[in-house]
Amino acid sequence: MKIKNYFKKGFTLLEMLVVMGIIMILIGMMTASYSTAQKKARDSRKMSDLKAIQNAMEQYYSICGFVYPTGASSVLTTSINCPTPAVSIMPTVPVDPRTTPYQHNPRTATEYRICTFSNLETKAEKACVSNLQ
Repeated sequence: MKIKNYFKKGFTLLEMLVVMGIIMILIGMMTASYSTAQKKARDSRKMSDLKAIQNAMEQYYSICGFVYPTGASSVLTTSINCPTPAVSIMPTVPVDPRTTPYQHNPRTATEYRICTFSNLETKAEKACVSNLQ
């Protein structure tokens, strides 16, 4: 006498849908995490760029007769060079990760403030640097 095997091998439609749903939830969580990581990396780059520009401005101050560069432009797009003595302090000024230049507010020859056009996603109060002297 033959014994019939009532158990079939394979997955049911419900099991497949549950597995696909779990995979979609995991992908959604990873996408949100990746987006947050991108924002934090962009913010970190903005702050390191601003700090590098601040350091270049302080070098300019100490080399070029204890004054900061002033100009008609409120946007840092060119290099930071000292005319007397002829020294190139920062040949290329970095740009914001969203390809917008940093805003330079030269108040006087002894004060400046450099900010980003777009606010930082995580901490908007740290989007500017100013003179240390």
